[in-house]
Parts: sequence; C-alpha cells; structure tokens
Amino acid sequence: MTVVPVCLFAYARPDHLRQTLACLRENEVPLLYVFSDGPRTPAQRSAVAQVRELLRSIDWCEVVLQEQPENLGLGKSILLGVSAVLRRHPATLVFEDDLICVPGTYRYLTAALRHYADDSRVMSVTGWTHPRVIPSHVTSEPYFDGRAECWVWGTWSRAWDGMEKPARMLMQECRRRGLDIYRYGADLVEMAEVEQQRNIWAVRFIYLHMLKGGLCLRPPWSLVEHIGFDALATNARSADGWAQTALRPCPPLPAAWPEPVEAPECPSLWQRAFGSRPGAARRGLRRLKQLLRPLIRPSL
Repeated sequence: MTVVPVCLFAYARPDHLRQTLACLRENEVPLLYVFSDGPRTPAQRSAVAQVRELLRSIDWCEVVLQEQPENLGLGKSILLGVSAVLRRHPATLVFEDDLICVPGTYRYLTAALRHYADDSRVMSVTGWTHPRVIPSHVTSEPYFDGRAECWVWGTWSRAWDGMEKPARMLMQECRRRGLDIYRYGADLVEMAEVEQQRNIWAVRFIYLHMLKGGLCLRPPWSLVEHIGFDALATNARSADGWAQTALRPCPPLPAAWPEPVEAPECPSLWQRAFGSRPGAARRGLRRLKQLLRPLIRPSL
C-alpha cells in the first residue's frame, strides 16, 4: 500500500474546520480528498464560502477539492465521496469537519490499515472509543469490536463493497441468515428504518460488518474528540453521555498487532448503552424521537 489518503467532509462551520485542519497538518497527512457540500439554504452561503476559502488555502499537503454546488447532506456525501476515493486507492481514512485527533493518529491508523490490508476478517479501523464501551481487559493494546465506527475511521475498497445497499436491506439479509440484528444495540434497528429518510449512512456500514462477519479495530483509549456538539450541528447537538475526558497521547504502535477476534464483552456493552430487543411500544417511541429530533451519538 502506498500513500493512504484522508477523505475530509466539510460543510458550513469554518471555526470547527480550522481545528480539524490543524490536527491533520500536525499529523503530517500527505494527501487530502476534500468534499465541500453546498449550502442547504441561502443563509448558509456565507459560511460555506468561508469554508471553501479555508480549503483552497491549504498548502501543506496535496489536496483534491470537490466543491458540491448543491447540498447533498452528510449521508450521501460520504457514500459518494468514499466510494470515489476507494476506486482510486485501496484504502482511506475519513474525517468530518468537527472531529479532531491527537498527534500520531494518522500514523497509528494507517499502520493498522497496512497490517490488516489482506485480512478479510477486519473491515475497518477507527481512532474513536469510549469508556462506556471499552472491554474491561483492555489496557494499552487495540481491540476488535463487531460494531463499526463513524468518528475518524478507515477502510479498504474490499470492505466497502456492498455499501450501495440500504441499511434496511442489509438488516433484513442479516435476519434471513439467522443473525441477531439487535446484537450491537436496539438503536441500529431503529436507525436502519429511517436511514434513507434521514440521509444517514453508518448504520449501513455496521450491518454490512455483521453480514460479512467483519470486525473494527479500536484503540485502547480514544484518540478522537467530537468538537461539534453545538447549535450549528446538523447531526449531533448533544454529547448525551458520550463526551470524552481529556484525550491521552497516542499509544505506541503494537509490537505485534492482535489476532482479529472480537472482545467478548463488546455486544453486551453496546446493548447496555443503547438497549436490546425493545418492545413494540418502546420501539415506536424511540423511532418517533429519531424522526422528530436530530441524531445524537453516534452520527450515523
């Protein structure tokens, strides 16, 4: 594998974007594919213009910038953008304009992408984790989880194959194969039902992992912080119990990368966080909430 590019998705928050760009520069990212979404309303044109001015001024790495004339929204932007980049590169990392990371994150995750490049058991890597879902045995080594991530993550073209199918279709295929669609939390079932209506995407990737029996590599502690919990957010307006404590330095690269086996606690930790097998009334209430308010953690 040669250079691993970073896909960066930006919209209308120049102040957040400055922080994201600063951490990418500090991480010495060599190649950026940047997807700048168009304004949703006339009121956002000025902020989008400021974002594009920032992006055009990047001079510390190679940049391929795509300025979308219309608003696609995050879900469509990521599905189209990542697919386009993976047609040109075997692997990529993905950032959004409200995510920052510690120095060394790019090196850590690209090393993982190189190490597991030909291992079909591993479908993604991420720099994000949280004390609520970290298994009790984890200390300083990365671990494997069956639930994929959407906050600073990476994958290969081989693992992305199948992402053209809606989450509901993937979920139904899991059910037909006898897989537990609630294994990683009841929130996934609910989000799969509204994925296309809400223009979200990552629930699709999670069910694709389940369908293929794939795993996500997570660090022993989070290398990533979401800085976008504010009134300007379109997908995440409340930390809702997922706020991070102060980030720790990036761990050293493992002397030996772990064998791809899921940590046994992972499913129960996700079910504890998001519930399991809700009854009809509870499921309906949750679905109504999903329809009436913006998404909270994760930005799926």
